[in-house]
Amino acid sequence: MELIEILKVVILGIIQGITEWLPISSTGHMILADTFLQLQQPKDFMDMFYVVIQLGSILAVVVLYFNKLNPFSRAKSRAERLSTFQLWFKVIVAILPIGVIGLLVDDWVTEHFYTPTVIAIALIFYGVLFILLEKRNHRVKPRIRNFEQLSYRTAVCIGILQLLAIIPGTSRSGSTILGAMLLSCSRFVATEFSFFMAIPVMFGASGYKILKFILKTGLASITGFQWGLLLIGSLVAFVVSLFAIKFLMNFIRKHDFTAFGWYRIVLGIIVILFFGAKAIFA
Repeated sequence: MELIEILKVVILGIIQGITEWLPISSTGHMILADTFLQLQQPKDFMDMFYVVIQLGSILAVVVLYFNKLNPFSRAKSRAERLSTFQLWFKVIVAILPIGVIGLLVDDWVTEHFYTPTVIAIALIFYGVLFILLEKRNHRVKPRIRNFEQLSYRTAVCIGILQLLAIIPGTSRSGSTILGAMLLSCSRFVATEFSFFMAIPVMFGASGYKILKFILKTGLASITGFQWGLLLIGSLVAFVVSLFAIKFLMNFIRKHDFTAFGWYRIVLGIIVILFFGAKAIFA
């Protein structure tokens, strides 16, 4: 039984590592996957697991972009260090909306919106938006092509649009990339800024979930096996994320996000058909 649980966590780690960075909703995929895999763990633990496993994915960003994000690097000139500090300030102002409002509505959203129907609708809706946006981008060239051109006002607007990711199935990366592109950022700037915003957001979300779990059930309630599941899931997500991030950055150099839009639509339809049939024949 324990071996089966470990194999399920490995699969979830792979799904998390891939979908966290592609604009297709990691939370939506994780919830749908668990519908089939059904880890035999308490609900409180699983609510924490879904968020904490994302730490592995976030560490992949830190590793891949460490030099670019390190304002204290001796290899950088004074101007480059100042530019790095400014990038971090833009990230901080961008995450303030989700940091405040996300905490206020977290429990309510978890209770009312973590359903296959909501996920399917969000997948399809934002899939259509991606396709329409990319059609527009064939006619309109982006105005913001580097982080120096990204203003604090634009960063705040991207952060406000990130609030859409509260709804499962929307995708945190999807909402921020879509929002940044709507605000005239290039695909490259939109994607990397989405990555950088994820670092404080997901570290904060993971810390909040862990604290919430401890206050509700106590740290001693986590068994050694459950700690192992968290570690394995995070490690797998980290390794897979390294490849997923490199794939996405290489992909957008030659392609747009239309393919991801169609993927979301197809997946959303499959989810509706599957759970609709399940309800009819149950």
